[in-house]
Amino acid sequence: MSNKIKCSHILVEKQSQSLEILEKIKNGEKFGKLAKEFSIDSGSAKKDGNLGYFTKGMMVKPFEEAAFKLQIGEISQPIKTEFGYHIIKRFG
Repeated sequence: MSNKIKCSHILVEKQSQSLEILEKIKNGEKFGKLAKEFSIDSGSAKKDGNLGYFTKGMMVKPFEEAAFKLQIGEISQPIKTEFGYHIIKRFG
């Protein structure tokens, strides 16, 4: 397993909202477009949710654990952290 991965995420306040966004992704809407539209992480939202590369220890624990379990191209279920609910997509 690589110790450096590349992910994008969509961060929202409510679980219900994260589930609605997941549904939109399943129905074919683009992850990046949804990140721009809904993510409250304004820094990454502008870049289609892209967080770039990161290693273990750089992200909050629940986020990191979920992100490192994903296969490339896979999208997580909503992950709760102190910031809200994240939907994570792994790119590399």
